[in-house]
Amino acid sequence: MNRDPSDLRFLGGYPEATLDQVRALIAQGKLGEYLARRYPGRHEVRNDGALYEHAMALKQRYLRNAPLLSKVAYDNRLQIDQRALGTLTAVSRIQGGQLKAKKEIRVAAIFKDAPADMLQMIVVHELAHLKEREHDKAFYALCEHMLADYHQVEFDTRLYLTWRALQAAADVTQITLANT
Repeated sequence: MNRDPSDLRFLGGYPEATLDQVRALIAQGKLGEYLARRYPGRHEVRNDGALYEHAMALKQRYLRNAPLLSKVAYDNRLQIDQRALGTLTAVSRIQGGQLKAKKEIRVAAIFKDAPADMLQMIVVHELAHLKEREHDKAFYALCEHMLADYHQVEFDTRLYLTWRALQAAADVTQITLANT
């Protein structure tokens, strides 16, 4: 079995026994089937306007007193290889002699085609940063409050990214072989 850590770059920090199970699914060609069974459909949040409405509905439900969001958008520039699936930033602007900080959430564009629970997990994660800046116990408790099976969906999202990377590598190999 392949023990090259680069084939599981999205799963760093998980126990070796868990990684062995993932490697077994990959070796059997069943990782995609596993994900399709757990998450059979994609979401309908296809554009920035729908993503903003989705995030604001969650914020209204769970974080009414948190700072307002000025923008929520998909971002083609977010590099998932650098572990940024989404970001919450404060954009500072001077308006009428006053410094205004506007909060913005950006979600990696790869999640336009992801299962609904995975998009939900990314949005919940970034919304939690409105209240809790650090990835600590309080942060993850808030994530679990907003999405009951947050940790499982986060793990499955990492599996999804692994599967997508494997698919992309296979596509490149096929193109290379076809061109030789």
